[in-house]
Amino acid sequence: MPPVFAHGRLRLYLLKLLDEAPRHGYEVIRLLEERFQGLYAPSAGTVYPRLAKLEAEGLVTYATEGGRKVYSITETGRAELADRGGELADLELEIRDSVSELAAEIRDDVRGAAGDLRREMRAAASATATQVDDESWKAAKEELRKAKQEWKEQARRAKDESRRAREEAQQARRQAKEAQERAREEVQRIAAQLQEQFAKPGGVLASLAGAWLGGGTAANAPAGSPSAPGPSGAGWAEDLAPTADPARDLDRLLDRFRDDVRDAARDHGVTPAQLAEARAHLAAAAARIEAGLRPGA
Repeated sequence: MPPVFAHGRLRLYLLKLLDEAPRHGYEVIRLLEERFQGLYAPSAGTVYPRLAKLEAEGLVTYATEGGRKVYSITETGRAELADRGGELADLELEIRDSVSELAAEIRDDVRGAAGDLRREMRAAASATATQVDDESWKAAKEELRKAKQEWKEQARRAKDESRRAREEAQQARRQAKEAQERAREEVQRIAAQLQEQFAKPGGVLASLAGAWLGGGTAANAPAGSPSAPGPSGAGWAEDLAPTADPARDLDRLLDRFRDDVRDAARDHGVTPAQLAEARAHLAAAAARIEAGLRPGA
């Protein structure tokens, strides 16, 4: 039989369980056993190392209560869970299939055991027909009846769990689709706001971008605007202390520049002519910076 959880899927399902409520390790194991209707229960050696790895990655945290670690999901963990909503829905379907496979194995085992028991009973009855009384025969029949009843009960539980997992997977897919629709609407709303800002006359986006890229000076900016930053502008981005990662430092500088230009556009608006000038400055700066970042530059 294939494993209950494919590679990396137990990690995702642990995040889902901790998103429902904070739990300690034994509670997570017990809850997984309940989700599988007692057909599967992971060992402590499977669950605790994964919880420790999630904690090391900043996806979960823990607090000690009564001598035990109680794990809780972090905002970073919730963000990953939201990003993998579709994968989580597929995982629910995989769990349903795993429950069905486990139930099938149990059914086959019970069926095989019942068959073996019948054959053994018949062989014993044939070999010792004169020595077996009615009470022994009734006891054997009762054992067979109990085995059949147990198999039926386990098959029923597996069927109920499969149906519940299917319903939860469908609900998760609907929620993921709704979240995508809301995200798309939010992006459209922000895009519309930006277009409205770009359409305002008298803006300073082009002047600010040109001054920062060497195409102008702060003196060319409209009155009342903040001093236009530049690559050699005194004091610009001094609060961004350098780290040991130059690539990260470059990303932070680009983020600061983008925020400065965006704030100027929001506060003062931008005309079509200023937008065209800013585009030209940005294109020239991108080419110059790209050339400077090439090996040997």
